[in-house]
Amino acid sequence: MAESVKGEKGDSLKIAQDAVDKLYDYRDHYFERNDLNRAIHKTEDVSKEMEKTLSLLNKLQEEVQNKALYLMLQGKTLNVLPRYEAGAFDALSRAVKLDPKLVEAWNQLGECYWKNKDVDAARNCFTGALNHSKNKVSLRNLSMVLRQIGSDPTEKIKHIQESVEIAKEAVQMDISDGTSWFILGNAYLSFFFASGQNPQILRQCLRAYTQAERDSVANCNPDLHYNRSIAYKYQEEYQLALIGFSRACALEPTWHEPQDKLKQLVDYLSKVTDLVDHKGRVKSKRLQGMIKAIGDKDLGPYGGGSYTSHKGDTVKLDHIPLSRLAIGLNGEKVVLGKVVCSVAIEDPIPFTFAMVDAEGTCFAVTVYNIAPGYGVIIGDTVAIPEPYAQLNQVEHDGKTYKFYSLRVETPMMMVVNGKKLGVDKQAPSVLSVSAKSE
Repeated sequence: MAESVKGEKGDSLKIAQDAVDKLYDYRDHYFERNDLNRAIHKTEDVSKEMEKTLSLLNKLQEEVQNKALYLMLQGKTLNVLPRYEAGAFDALSRAVKLDPKLVEAWNQLGECYWKNKDVDAARNCFTGALNHSKNKVSLRNLSMVLRQIGSDPTEKIKHIQESVEIAKEAVQMDISDGTSWFILGNAYLSFFFASGQNPQILRQCLRAYTQAERDSVANCNPDLHYNRSIAYKYQEEYQLALIGFSRACALEPTWHEPQDKLKQLVDYLSKVTDLVDHKGRVKSKRLQGMIKAIGDKDLGPYGGGSYTSHKGDTVKLDHIPLSRLAIGLNGEKVVLGKVVCSVAIEDPIPFTFAMVDAEGTCFAVTVYNIAPGYGVIIGDTVAIPEPYAQLNQVEHDGKTYKFYSLRVETPMMMVVNGKKLGVDKQAPSVLSVSAKSE
């Protein structure tokens, strides 16, 4: 190898660049060349390729005249793994000192800072790179960093909005780049949870993830499948969420978060199915007493045949049993029932309980944006206007989970024991968007 390199001294920089490009191609297209059962070995295999590349770079060191470019390639090689490498940081820091206009070195240095959890320094690197040249890598990395800045809620929302716009710019520079689409999806997902859960934003998020999935590199990123499953879970698209969490587990077997989320969701579906099927496992005599106690008086402000919506419109209401609900939105209808149980889960979103109506029909109820520490208890009477009904049927590991449910976007729509809940019972959702390998 050393003799052939010396023989091509004039092309030494190109040989070095090609070797580093080949290393990143090996990492990014690993699962196109290897089965998923080798996922556990990916980091080890990439590390071996990294060492080979470093060995070649060492042999070329004296022949590469542009020392800034050489140091950038050396640092980029050491930066190929997901963990922080001090050697990469040192090489890249020296590279940008020798050539402050070397954009790729700034981008790689910013990634080093990001891996070392120095968000402010990472932001400075990506901003500095953009001052020299507009490029998709700096844009999408800056989008990622901005979502981690700010403690004040108003300031944080402002940064997330900026993150969305910058991610859009990255996509516009290369609409075929799946990684840029993935970053845009993450920006939309953060914005969705930070700004009132607008369903249109969630649809934009999922469209971006779908575009990302078409790119073989992004499709092999476990974060894509994990984050999209978070969105699916919020939508109560449980089957798709389970598929995504499973895919993330397969792509990164050592990453515990998707494994934990998968187990939590399966446990949740199992509990809800059991409690709905057995009407909260309330003893028969007590259950009958609860059912008999249900009366129109518990409809409270919904008992007069109409109610005033948050827009000030008068909406007619017809009290119907749960059995008469259609799948989807049931406009101008109201249902009433007794709480027979709440579902104890690790993830507090959504708050879930089961209720039976006067006919003895039992539905699960999922309530979003509920204040921490608040929830209904067994024996409470709950009225829900214009309910959104769903049939949930999920298959996983040979088991079927099936139950009917009502989705409530805000507790302020509910009437509990004849009284409408106030704004103090509402709180925004809290989301953790993975940025493990953005």
